[in-house]
Amino acid sequence: MSVGILLVTHNRIGAELLDTARETLGFCPVQTRTLAVTPDAEPAELTRRALDLVELLDDGDGVLVLTDCYGSTPSNVAARLAQDQRIMVIAGVNLPMLLRIFNYPGLGLAELADKARSGGRDGVILVEMFRTSRES
Repeated sequence: MSVGILLVTHNRIGAELLDTARETLGFCPVQTRTLAVTPDAEPAELTRRALDLVELLDDGDGVLVLTDCYGSTPSNVAARLAQDQRIMVIAGVNLPMLLRIFNYPGLGLAELADKARSGGRDGVILVEMFRTSRES
């Protein structure tokens, strides 16, 4: 058994991140699903679909729900799921976060959520170009 991963994001952000992580690693070590939130979607229907996906993903170890932008409709749908103790939600999903999760598929829900947060946070780096004296 392992923790399932559900991405609840605007449009196809979650699907694209998931596809890219799979391509980067060459595999996906955990069960994953995505829920695309389109501008015309009804929040109540999205919540029902998200709950169905959680049921599909949870094999006893819980589900980590990742969403893109805190306070947005995808985040609000995900937050409704967090009322269940077998579900944890993290906003701000990015590719480093997913890659970190995929490298620790055997962790429990709380530990995997910590790895996700650290992967997302540590993956945000200011890249500075160093100028040589001739470029100045």
